[in-house]
Order: sequence, then C-alpha cells, then structure tokens
Amino acid sequence: MPATPSDSGTSRTRSWWGWGYADAHPDDAECAAMGALLPGTLARPLPIPRVADLPIARPGATPPPALAHLVTADPEARAAHAMGKAYRDVIRALRGRPGRIPDLVARPTDDQEVADLLDWAGGHGVAVIPFGGGSSVVGGVEYRGDAHCAVLSLDLTSMDRVLEIDADSRSARIQAGALGPVLEEQLRPYGLTLRHFPQSFEFSTLGGWLATRAGGHYATVRTHIDDFVQSLHVVTPAGAGTSWRLPASGAGPSPDRLFLGSEGALGVITEAWMRLQERPRHKASASVAFADFHQALDAVRAIAQSDLSPANCRLLDSGEAALSGASHDGSTVLVLGFESATTRVDDRLTSALDLARAHGGGRGGAPTADRDAPADTAVSAWRSAFLRMPYLRDGLARMGAVVETFETAATWDKIPALIDAVRTQVGTAALKATGHPATINCRLTHVYPDGAAPYFTVAVAGRPGDEVEVWDDIKAAASDVLHRYRATITHHHAVGRDHRPGYDLQRPEPFALALRAAKDALDPHRILNPGVLID
Repeated sequence: MPATPSDSGTSRTRSWWGWGYADAHPDDAECAAMGALLPGTLARPLPIPRVADLPIARPGATPPPALAHLVTADPEARAAHAMGKAYRDVIRALRGRPGRIPDLVARPTDDQEVADLLDWAGGHGVAVIPFGGGSSVVGGVEYRGDAHCAVLSLDLTSMDRVLEIDADSRSARIQAGALGPVLEEQLRPYGLTLRHFPQSFEFSTLGGWLATRAGGHYATVRTHIDDFVQSLHVVTPAGAGTSWRLPASGAGPSPDRLFLGSEGALGVITEAWMRLQERPRHKASASVAFADFHQALDAVRAIAQSDLSPANCRLLDSGEAALSGASHDGSTVLVLGFESATTRVDDRLTSALDLARAHGGGRGGAPTADRDAPADTAVSAWRSAFLRMPYLRDGLARMGAVVETFETAATWDKIPALIDAVRTQVGTAALKATGHPATINCRLTHVYPDGAAPYFTVAVAGRPGDEVEVWDDIKAAASDVLHRYRATITHHHAVGRDHRPGYDLQRPEPFALALRAAKDALDPHRILNPGVLID
C-alpha cells in the first residue's frame, strides 16, 4: 500500500556551523559559565560565525541548462554543506577556516536526476559528495584536496517519502533522503516503526545511516542499520541496480553488503526496502549504581550474555554519570531499559537487575513500568543529557576548549585493559598537547555476548588558535591505543576521512584490492566522495 507523506516539517533554522537547531545553542553567558569549569579556556566565547565572512569563491563549474533548476550556488547553502558536525568542523567554522566549500549544491527529486547529475559531473571532472543530513563526525561529507575542478554537494533530502508499505512482510520502500522524524511520522499511522534512533536522529537520513552503517540507540541485538535492510537501490556512474527483496539468502556475497558502509564512494543509495516493527507498547527501565567500574563491566557482560536482550544497557563511568546528572556521589551507573510491542517486560527488567546486583550493583532509581510510571531520575537525567550534549560541546568549543568523542568495540577479554589504557595514554597525550589535565569519561553504548562498544569523551582547555591540531594529536594517540588492542577504529561513526589511517590498518590487503577494483568499475572517473575509504 502507498504511504501518505508527512507535511509536519519544522520551521526552525538549522545551524550551518554547529549541531542541530540555531536557537538551541547555549548563549554567551552559558558558554562562559561552562568555560569557567574548565581552567585554561578563553575569557569570553568566540563569536558566532557568519557566512558573509567566509572565503566563498565563484563556482568552478556551471551545470547545463537541463540541470540548472536542481542546482544552487547560494552562499548559505554552500556553507551549510561544506563540513559535518565533528568538533574539528565546529572549531574550523568558529575560526573562519572551513576548508574547501562546495561550488554547487544539487537537490535531485528522483533517480533519473541523480543519474543525470552524475553523468554531467563525470564528464567535467566535478567531485560529487552525497549528502543526507550532514551530521557526519568523521569528515565524511567534506572535500579535501584539489584534484577536481569543482565540488558538487548532492543533497538527497528532497527524496524523503515512504513510497510503499508491505504490511504482510512488515516492510517499507523508503527514499534515502528521509530524515529520521520525517520517516517515522509517515510510518506512525500504520502502527509501525523502523526502530533506529541514533543520537543524530533529527538531523540524519536513512541514506546516511545506510552509507555509514550507523548504529542506533538500542544497545543489544539489532544495534546497526544493517539489521533492518531488506533491499537497496543504488545509482552509480556505471548504472543503477536493485537487490532482490528477501528475508535471507545464501546466494553468494550479498550485493547489499557492498554498498552498506560505502559512504557514497561507490554509488548513491536512493531507496531501500527496510524491515519494520510494531511500535512498542510496554516499557520498563531502571538504573543501578556501582562503587567499582570493573565490577560494573562484569555485570554488563553477564546481562549481555543472558537472553534478556535489553533495549538500553548503557554503563556510565563516574565522570560520565556526574556529567549527565545520573549520579553525584562518584558512582558508576548502569541504565537499563526494556520494551515490547506484545508483552509486558517487567520480569525481564527484574532479572537484569538481579544479575547487576549479583555483580556488586547497589541501589539505584526505582524501576519504572510502562508509560504512566514515574521516571527513574537517573534514567531521565541521562536521556536529557544525551540529547543536549552536542549543543554543550559547541558551547565549550566557543570557549576554546577541545571537547570531542570517539568510540570503538572490542571483545570482552580486552575491554577492561583497553579502557584503562585509553584513560591513561590519551590523558597523557592531552596534557602534553595543551599543558592542561584532561577529563576523559567512558560509557558503554552497545553490548554484545562477545564484546562491547566503549564511547569516550575528552574535554581539555585547548591552545587558542590551534584547537584542531591539538585534537588531531589527541585523536592520533587514541587511534594508536585502539590499534594495539585490536579494537575497531569505529563502531558506528564510519570511516570518512578522519579514520582512514586506522581503517587502512584494520582491513586485510586482499579486501583493499577488491574495494579498489569495485571503485574503478563503478566510478571510473573517480568523482564519488574522493578520499573516503580508498584513494
């Protein structure tokens, strides 16, 4: 059945230089108050950057008349498509050094227009950067270098409809440019959900999730967008193709797997059939406090290796718990949540709490059951902080602080030593780079029977004017630790350009050869997102 498109778009203005909505950023007074908590930051916040102050050159290419209606050279649009939303992107905008700004921004409305834009770009040496919501934190949507005469940002957000719903198979055909809220609002009348909620949910698209193998909010079982894919439709410079809709198949290497995580370097994902679920009706959550972080790790491992499958299983170390307001006494806090569309989940929560307490967990907030129960204060505090944190990061960036995150995943036998090594060695690198002690917090965002995904936050006063270089030094130290422990360079943030050195070390060389051959076959003019994944 066809789905009814949603017209509930927001009129709020997106920030071109920072995270989210422009009206949600901390004001100057809040920035200064946050900076006062981090010795060595600036006396007053850096001013909000203006597009009018950017070095925006005349476009280096002109589209043919047949495509002109799809393309703009508007400075505001070009600035908003120049970078992602990583710390290094934010501070570069604040310092007036955004890097190469795209010459043009195109907004196609169907597959044929995408193909026509790729044909033109390939014949004129124009680099094409596929662009969804622009929330990349790994340099995935910016152009670096000078090998192309011009850069075209290919914005897919005009292709944002749920085109078809197969209620029998509980799946939907969805255009790749649908932002998270737009997608979910079109599914809501059918009582269905994709159930994929990354932190960037408001500001990222289905195509972006697929192209980066994005991780969602849910901590166990189906943690990545890969798990929901039934079929992909991809437009490449060499032609377009659609994989078959199947519940499963053993027919050779999966064509979907070639494009999942390809970050626009091999083709442009324009549609996908996605597996859906009924919207959950039963929910329960609780928090558990631990005096010892390593005991808490043991508790989380026991829960991950049970068959309980919590929707949320976030472990916050004492620093992360204090920062989010989940704890004020130095405790490590485990946030647990369960949900189901069909059955109550109270017993599963009780069993998980029993496992946590058997491993040293103490008293936490009172469990909540279903929607009408009073909220566990630690759970509520963490949820609010989780959504607000990127805005606060940008406020601290205005104070000259270096505040950024990185994530990884490793098997359980390595997790405790890996976390300790990151805290010690990244802290040493931050002190060396800045002369100031750093705060390094850790949380587990996703857990599996065989391992976990630690997510680290680093905050330190930067060197005024050299904040990017400081972060690059810290990130290099972090990447070195991850490599030595054979932990992945990224669990869900993708490779982009920032993680290329770590990715090159992680992938086997025969696979790299195959990937280069695929690039040559599908993108013979080397125009698609140059520098991402492969050279």
